[in-house]
Amino acid sequence: MIKTGMPFNQGVSVEQIESGIVQAALDDFSWPVMICLLGEFQLVKKIDEPVTIHCGGKGANLLRLLALKNNNRVGRDTILDHLWPDASPELAMQSLNSLVYDLRKQLSKHLGGLAPILSNDGFYRLNTQAGMGVDVIAFDSLARQSEKAAQAGDMEFAAQSAARAIQYYRGDLYGGEELAVTLEQERLRALFLTLLARLADDFFKKGNYADCLQYAHRLLDYDPCREDAYRMVMRCHVRKGERAAALRQYHLCRSILFSEFEAAPEPATSALYDQIRTDPENV
Repeated sequence: MIKTGMPFNQGVSVEQIESGIVQAALDDFSWPVMICLLGEFQLVKKIDEPVTIHCGGKGANLLRLLALKNNNRVGRDTILDHLWPDASPELAMQSLNSLVYDLRKQLSKHLGGLAPILSNDGFYRLNTQAGMGVDVIAFDSLARQSEKAAQAGDMEFAAQSAARAIQYYRGDLYGGEELAVTLEQERLRALFLTLLARLADDFFKKGNYADCLQYAHRLLDYDPCREDAYRMVMRCHVRKGERAAALRQYHLCRSILFSEFEAAPEPATSALYDQIRTDPENV
């Protein structure tokens, strides 16, 4: 069950969000152990305490494989082919049993003595009921919550949920070069950029242009061709009395678009530039 947590309002700055002052956002999911796949692979306890597993890369790969399935079961043959492609079926099966046993020995103490991985009828899955969590699931759930709130017109709660969600996004999805993983990487990345844009827009509407700029620039760090982010940056600079900086952002946008696509800015971006140049008081 997702809690509403701390209100997200003008009193919460981007520095507070990034520094962890809104730690309540990370308490939405009470998982004792979390597998982090957003960014580099990590196994952590209570979000910020690393958990070291002593079974080599196979242990991390098994947890990654199960985590990518979002709590769906994974067949034994799929695991064996992935982890021990060149081993005989008998030897691979022994290795899998040993690996699952080793992971239980190392992680069950964080799960009240319960197993981190369950197996039944030749299928394996994470024991989420015992407290094995996945950051992708947490991010996805909070992002969906933000989207539903935005569709309902509750932009305050939409921004609050977005602020929680982005704390889980430490980088693009880790997981190899398989097509399914690549598609999921792109989906999650697009969702992350939407959340950044929502937060930038929320801060702009509240007149908090400094924090709006931080989110807009973070958006541009991930996607330097996002024209809506350039327009937000341009508006922020004008509202702060920095017209020259706003005009420079337009030229930067135009240069990057031409370099990447040999394309000109959208009419909305060019119109904003003309308005800043000739009538900045009404931007």
